[in-house]
Amino acid sequence: MVALLNLAYFGVELAVALRIGSVSLLADSADFLEDAAVNLLIFMALGWSARRRAQVGLGLAGLLLVPALAFLWTLFRKLAAPVAPEPLQLGLTGFGALAVNLSCAFVLATFRDHRGSLTRAAFLSARNDVLANIGIIAAGLVTAIWSSIWPDLVVGLAIAAMNLGAAREVWKAAREEHRAEP
Repeated sequence: MVALLNLAYFGVELAVALRIGSVSLLADSADFLEDAAVNLLIFMALGWSARRRAQVGLGLAGLLLVPALAFLWTLFRKLAAPVAPEPLQLGLTGFGALAVNLSCAFVLATFRDHRGSLTRAAFLSARNDVLANIGIIAAGLVTAIWSSIWPDLVVGLAIAAMNLGAAREVWKAAREEHRAEP
């Protein structure tokens, strides 16, 4: 269910991001796609051996880098054509993303105490998503007051930084799991 919700909102957010030229929405849409893949992989890997799950965790760490790469690509495009995104659509899309991510977080909350890189990846993705959506909503409000590309860029940078940090944490947990298995 979490993977399907993420995949569905990826399409919504990507369409809006491209229409209004938003860096933060494009980075967040890539995050929705990454979350769909992460949660699908986690669901598939739950019955696997601890060693195999650790290997999947290493791969998930790389997958967490996708939103950061999407941000960099969009950043260069935005700096070449510095037009502020439409603030109302930015904020409303951020609210929709927040609703989807909070729903997913409640579903995933039952697994928050499980150990390992896979559950760590799911937890970090959910946490990052809610924080990113609050930032997107704030960027929409600030852009409504001060028409500038900077609020959108700052939030996009924060999303990229959160994903880099999450990738590092998941990589570290997966390496520890991998070393602990014979």
